[in-house]
Amino acid sequence: MSALDDAGVALVNPSPESAAELAFEGALRPKTLDEFVGQAKVRAQLQLLLRAAVLQNRTPDHILLAGPPGLGKTTLAMIVAQEIDRPLRMSSGPAIQHAGDLAAVLSSLVPGEVLFIDEIHRMARSAEEMLYLAMEDFRIDIMVGKGAGATSIPLDLSPFTLVGATTRSGMLPNPLRDRFGFTANFEFYAESELEQVLVRAASLLGLPIDRSALAEIAGRCRGTPRIANRLLRRVRDYALVHGGGAGLDTVQSALALYDVDELGLDRLDRAVMDIILTRFDGGPVGLNTLAVSVGEDAETIESVVEPFLVRIGLLTRTPRGRVATRLAWKHFGLTQSSDGLFGDDL
Repeated sequence: MSALDDAGVALVNPSPESAAELAFEGALRPKTLDEFVGQAKVRAQLQLLLRAAVLQNRTPDHILLAGPPGLGKTTLAMIVAQEIDRPLRMSSGPAIQHAGDLAAVLSSLVPGEVLFIDEIHRMARSAEEMLYLAMEDFRIDIMVGKGAGATSIPLDLSPFTLVGATTRSGMLPNPLRDRFGFTANFEFYAESELEQVLVRAASLLGLPIDRSALAEIAGRCRGTPRIANRLLRRVRDYALVHGGGAGLDTVQSALALYDVDELGLDRLDRAVMDIILTRFDGGPVGLNTLAVSVGEDAETIESVVEPFLVRIGLLTRTPRGRVATRLAWKHFGLTQSSDGLFGDDL
């Protein structure tokens, strides 16, 4: 049954099934550094930093978490607040488009609070410049008035720890990057680590699954825990609808239905490779030409598709454009042309 809020808008109470799904989403996130799987070096460095701060009864240094999406940056930010037993305030770079937006957030922080800003490289430049002083001296300057009569009023802030997350650390200005006391660079997960992530998730789902089936999922999730958990849920759904348990055959059938192949390539990945291999004879192909041919935005191709294809050795970047490697020809079962420029010939 639905209720009405103060504005008269209907609020729908979640069903028990929906509530269970929301609870599962929260339970998937580890709560402590000991529960966090993978990123062993980052965990050890972060644990030392946090314990030293607790022993000295001070706020930890500001922390920058850098790496591809889906590797656990947001989860680790939550763990930082949990480990030092401090409240957490969450925001994002796109939401902070004016210096006043940031000033409102900073001025309301309580002593020792952890401020997490996701995609921090997308903050407005005026907000970034305000953040410099806030991170170093825990104060900001508020401009009152305009023109010759404008006055700067200093405002002291409570000591806080800023945790910034970015998928593009190169887009951060050097003055901002240098003010972080610790930078954690995330790496893609090994398949053995992803299996540990999947074992925990399967237990939370109450899904009995074979070890071979877990290994099959781990090999197709592009080294990313977020994708691993998503594929596991699709396998759970497939097993629920079709019956027969979550064995290796079920996993292979479910992932085939969702267009995820043995290397973890999805529909868009295969479309890009198909264009390069069949229409342009392996390349080289310019980014804009490739984007138009596939019908996707050039930034999507460059930031989402290409990094994975390059990392697994199916694609190389050259000054003349994108080029398929011999491994790509082999994977797609095609015969490589005898002329042209291809990956291993570079």
